Amino acid sequence: MRALLQRVSDAAVHVDGALIGQTGPGLLILVCAMPGDSEAIAEKLAEKISKLRIFKDDAGKMNLSLVNAGGSALVVSQFTLAADLSRGNRPGFSGAAKPDEAKALYLHFAQALRDLGIATETGQFGADMAVSLTNDGPVTMWIDTNDG
Repeated sequence: MRALLQRVSDAAVHVDGALIGQTGPGLLILVCAMPGDSEAIAEKLAEKISKLRIFKDDAGKMNLSLVNAGGSALVVSQFTLAADLSRGNRPGFSGAAKPDEAKALYLHFAQALRDLGIATETGQFGADMAVSLTNDGPVTMWIDTNDG
C-alpha cells in the first residue's frame, strides 16, 4: 500500500457539495492499495502511521505520535498514488489494485486505525471528491509498504 500523510490542523472531504468526512488536528491520509496488498499489510501500515512521531511536544520537537497527540485521521482513497510516469506524458494507473479489492483494503485500513484508538473518518471510495486541508508545518510524508 502507498500512503501520503499530511499533518493537518483540519481537513474535510465533500462529494457533490455534501460533507462526507472531516478531521481536526491530526492526519489527512491519502491511501492507495496496490496489487498483492492484503489486510495484514493494511494493518501494518495503520500501526506504523499510528506510531510515527511527527507531532510537536511541549518543547516544539516532533516527538509525539498521532495517538500521543490525541489527533484524529481523515482517510481518502487515492488511486493516483499508483501513477506510472515513466513513459510519455499520460500517467498510467495499472499499478493500482482492482476497484473491488482496493475498496475493501481502503476500508480495512481505516478500520485498523479505529481499532488502534484513532478517531477516523473517510471519504467516499470511487467518488469525485473535493478535499480541503490546512497543512500544519507543512509536514508531508510518503510511505510505501513495498519499500520495507
